[in-house]
Amino acid sequence: MLPESSNVAVLGLGFLLGLKHATDPDHIVAVSTFVGREQQVRRACAIGLFWGAGHTIALTIAGLIVLGLRIPISKWLAERMELGVAAMLIVLGARLISSVHSRWHEHHHEFRRLGLRPMLVGILHGTAGSAALTLLVLSTIPSVTNGLLYILIFGIGSMLGMLAISILLALPFQFAAQNLAFAVRPIEVSAGVFSCAFGIVLAVDIWSKLS
Repeated sequence: MLPESSNVAVLGLGFLLGLKHATDPDHIVAVSTFVGREQQVRRACAIGLFWGAGHTIALTIAGLIVLGLRIPISKWLAERMELGVAAMLIVLGARLISSVHSRWHEHHHEFRRLGLRPMLVGILHGTAGSAALTLLVLSTIPSVTNGLLYILIFGIGSMLGMLAISILLALPFQFAAQNLAFAVRPIEVSAGVFSCAFGIVLAVDIWSKLS
């Protein structure tokens, strides 16, 4: 077990890292594609929380492997998962663009849109290379219990961080929907195009490092 003062310091660091982790550009871009469709703050809150839940699930599984089996995070796997994140951003952006002119049936797709999809995106983000940096801290924690507690605190921080970001992203969409109806579609398309562009740039950057 870690000394109590050190334990508290590590857990506090985990919470702050969780808040910061939610602000990673690829996280914000991905969540913006969901928020852009909803245009409501309360729905944006659900998206942010589900993303954080998926992120925490992935980190918990990876943390159990690191702490329980003492298996280090593979750089090769981390880089491939980052490529997966880039591809996901392109797909999310393309879907947002294609959905602008189509009708949505909210009562049939609400959980899939507000829950399952953001959670799956959070899981992918949680298993990507950026999360591996967080797991480096776990390798210095000898206790499995303390390590899992660290993941939980980190997860709470990331959920609260993404909740705040989702609200901030939803406010301009909601304002446009209520007061500037003509601007909604251009804003949605812009969010989709930016997600695609960011994904392409990220993929090229990662690929150049692999070459």
